[in-house]
Amino acid sequence: MAIQGPIPVSFEQVFPHGCYIVGEVEQVKDFTASANGRTVYAKDKTTGEPVWQVAVMDADPTVKAGQKTVTVKILSEVQPVPPASLPGLPFVPVEFDGMTVTPYVAQNTGRLAWSIRARTMRAPRVGAPASPGKNTTTTSKEIAA
Repeated sequence: MAIQGPIPVSFEQVFPHGCYIVGEVEQVKDFTASANGRTVYAKDKTTGEPVWQVAVMDADPTVKAGQKTVTVKILSEVQPVPPASLPGLPFVPVEFDGMTVTPYVAQNTGRLAWSIRARTMRAPRVGAPASPGKNTTTTSKEIAA
């Protein structure tokens, strides 16, 4: 098979309606390596960089309620800082750059799920022109971290 490893994707492909931060940025724990009260944090197998995670809510109105919140993992030497909150909004809008997805079968459901990773997070671009060929239609999706 020609596809090996994470699949590069654009933010617009994963979140065509945008997304909002609904949790704290936390360093991912490596539960396999942690023992005897000593916490070991996860590192990316390819780059060796620390892995951070943040929960986001998909703004796609067609996504089922149970699938609205997903985790995005961010590879960064330092803790990523979320964009500033905007007045009048209950959640912070965010975009991610350098995104990849990795499919896997979720053990609890036996369904296809996706691990989402990014290199950086930032405030959404305001007034940016739509990407050529941007798919504005959406389908139901199951995404898990």
